[in-house]
Amino acid sequence: MKSGQPARVWTLRRWLRAGVGAAAAVLIALGWVVTWTLARSSTATDELVNRIAPAQNAALDLENALVNQETGIRGYGLTGQKAFLQPYTNGLAAQQTVTSSLRRLTAHDAQQTRDLDLVLARASAWQRQIADPIAAVPAGAPIPGASSSADTGKHLFDELRTAAHNQQQHLQQAQTSASRELAEARTLRTWILAGAGLVITAMGMMIFAGLRRGVTTPLARLSTDTTRVARGDHAHPISESGPAELRSLARDIEAMRQELVRALAVSEDARATLDGQALELRRSNQELEQFAYVASHDLQEPLRKVASFCQLLQRRYQGQLDERADQYIGFAVDGANRMQVMINDLLEFSRVGRVHLERKPVDLEDCFTSVVDSLAVAVEETGATIEHNPLPTVLGDATQLTLLLQNLLSNALKFRTPGRPPQVNVTAERDAGWWRMSVTDNGIGIDPAFADRVFLIFQRLHTKDAYPGSGIGLAMCKKIVEYHGGTITIDTQHNGGAKIDFTLPAEPQTQADAT
Repeated sequence: MKSGQPARVWTLRRWLRAGVGAAAAVLIALGWVVTWTLARSSTATDELVNRIAPAQNAALDLENALVNQETGIRGYGLTGQKAFLQPYTNGLAAQQTVTSSLRRLTAHDAQQTRDLDLVLARASAWQRQIADPIAAVPAGAPIPGASSSADTGKHLFDELRTAAHNQQQHLQQAQTSASRELAEARTLRTWILAGAGLVITAMGMMIFAGLRRGVTTPLARLSTDTTRVARGDHAHPISESGPAELRSLARDIEAMRQELVRALAVSEDARATLDGQALELRRSNQELEQFAYVASHDLQEPLRKVASFCQLLQRRYQGQLDERADQYIGFAVDGANRMQVMINDLLEFSRVGRVHLERKPVDLEDCFTSVVDSLAVAVEETGATIEHNPLPTVLGDATQLTLLLQNLLSNALKFRTPGRPPQVNVTAERDAGWWRMSVTDNGIGIDPAFADRVFLIFQRLHTKDAYPGSGIGLAMCKKIVEYHGGTITIDTQHNGGAKIDFTLPAEPQTQADAT
């Protein structure tokens, strides 16, 4: 690694691969050692139980068989009775059987093989020189040579006894050595098993510590950092720790945090700008509303004077001046009257949303009845028919809602088709938390091209001579509906007149009403 470059961080996969490899190597070594220890203990046990102990027993049996032979020969030589040869005959048979077993048990041990060969050689010498000659003599009387050969037989048999004794001593030494080997193997096995347990325990603790240091602790630190950021501490940095994967994840989260901080900074700037603009807009709206109210209110008195004096001039000097003077005075009176109407309408328009702010259930049936009564003269003059479905109760301001229906119904009567009596129909339909209402007439209708323009203040589609008015009625309707949270539109698909649709918030429905 070149100087100045950061050290390469191991990945979690590499850590796991190295840890699993090391653990596998340690477990394999422990398995080999434990297997070797168990094999050693098993070998010592097999040597002691399956070879040395049986060899000791067989050596004792061989000595007993030789002793039986010596006893039988000595009795037969002294008495000459054939019955005394039975122990000798049985001893020979036992000797052959025991010798075959001892050959097999001592085949891999040179010392024990030499001991067996020596015992058998001395037994063969005694049998050849003493036992076989005596046993060959016919029975019936004491054998004369038995007494003379007794000393030689005793000497030969003593040598045989000495060889057998040495054989048993060597077997006893082998037993002692095998027992010591077995005890050592068992002790070593116990220590190795205990050590293996300690190594496995230590490995488990190391694996736990490694996982805690390399995985759980970095994850906990990352979780703590992200939790602080999520709870609003956006300036808190995300620290990197642990394997390469967790560090990469921490870098990604840190980049996301920095991007979030930048976005929040931009959002705060935009919010501050919008708050300033909203404050300025509210102030401007308040000033405009105040100006409209003050202007319309303060203009009433001088305009009333102008209208009154123009009317006095018209009444006093009617016919005394020339025709043009009478026309000018008429223009002045008409202008003053129209100005008064516009100022009154503007005053009403400025009051929407500023006065009568109480929201409560309003029965539109009562509002409709009041409006129809106020339009009784116009209805009678035009021969109009005004129908309606059962009207609901809505949440809003009763004064403004009455003004809404009055403007819509008066427009329906005003913009009628010449020569045809007006027919007006008011409907209402429930739609979740809203009432969708419509006012339909059979008048001259509204060109779809002007469907949005008619709701602007002082916008007229006809001359004042054809249809009088200030051009503020539908604008006021729009302001009233929007103040109540609804919308108002012109149905451009309706033919044969005008259809105005609007929505108003419904009164909360009770369970009985829903049923």
